[in-house]
Amino acid sequence: MQKKPTLVIMAAGMGSRYGGLKQMDPVDEKGNLIIDFSIYDAVRAGFDKVVFIITHAIEEEFKERIGNRVGRYIKVEYVYQQLDHLPEGYRVPEGRVKPWGTGHAVASCLGVVDGPFAVINADDFYGRQAFTMICDFLKHAEDGDGYYQYAMVGYELENTLTENGSVARGICEIDENGMLSGICERTRIEKRGDGAAFTEDGGQTWTALPKGCTVSMNMWGFTESLLGELNERFRRFLDTEAEKNPLKSEYFLPFVVNELLQEKKAVVTVKKTSDKWYGVTYKEDKQVVMDAVRAMKSAGVYPDVLDLEKAMV
Repeated sequence: MQKKPTLVIMAAGMGSRYGGLKQMDPVDEKGNLIIDFSIYDAVRAGFDKVVFIITHAIEEEFKERIGNRVGRYIKVEYVYQQLDHLPEGYRVPEGRVKPWGTGHAVASCLGVVDGPFAVINADDFYGRQAFTMICDFLKHAEDGDGYYQYAMVGYELENTLTENGSVARGICEIDENGMLSGICERTRIEKRGDGAAFTEDGGQTWTALPKGCTVSMNMWGFTESLLGELNERFRRFLDTEAEKNPLKSEYFLPFVVNELLQEKKAVVTVKKTSDKWYGVTYKEDKQVVMDAVRAMKSAGVYPDVLDLEKAMV
């Protein structure tokens, strides 16, 4: 019997541009956080376990504000992203304080997650449709003969932008069969009229991005096989990228997915959603999220009070 999928939530980041623990900041009058809406949507879709990736520094507050509440209704576990959680024989470079990135965070789930799982960011509002699509995929996901079978929820770029500054997005290449063929990280994208453009030289020149292009918002569906790949490839990262830039290089989850695609070790189905993504990259974004939540409640997408017990399927 296929296991119900697990929801893995990356909640270790401090949100430096936002100025604090943005995953702890309420977005409605009832005191709900963005993460509460994600968990509510996930439970409605069919997830029955949540694994939070956090740091020891926020552990007490996180459990008090989020984990203990959620744990009354579904199974909750924790893993910790630690700077010194390195393979045997490696040590943290002198002066390094920056975390190792999303690939390192998810790799921490090895030994805790033992079946199909989805990965999301704690501070992103993905929308109800996204959780339904990824859960339906994971309920039937099995690795093929010689390849892994993964999925990604894709958003229209214009549905993920903010008026308040630049964003980083994974620009996706999708083949005629709706499969991901490549992903390119653009670290500085800004809104330009009704479109968007990116820069790679500090803003001296800008290149327009195609309207309606698909981007990754770090909502992935994986089989357990990914965890072994992440841990094995982390050694290679430490020997190459971390060696070249020991204080700032990061081991990003999309980079590993892209490597597996290029090596033909994985296929990634792209599940496109028409929902608008919301996030609080900047403090000024919070009001936009609150207005959107209020509108969705008025439209009946969410009840006035989120009730996980009633949401369970």
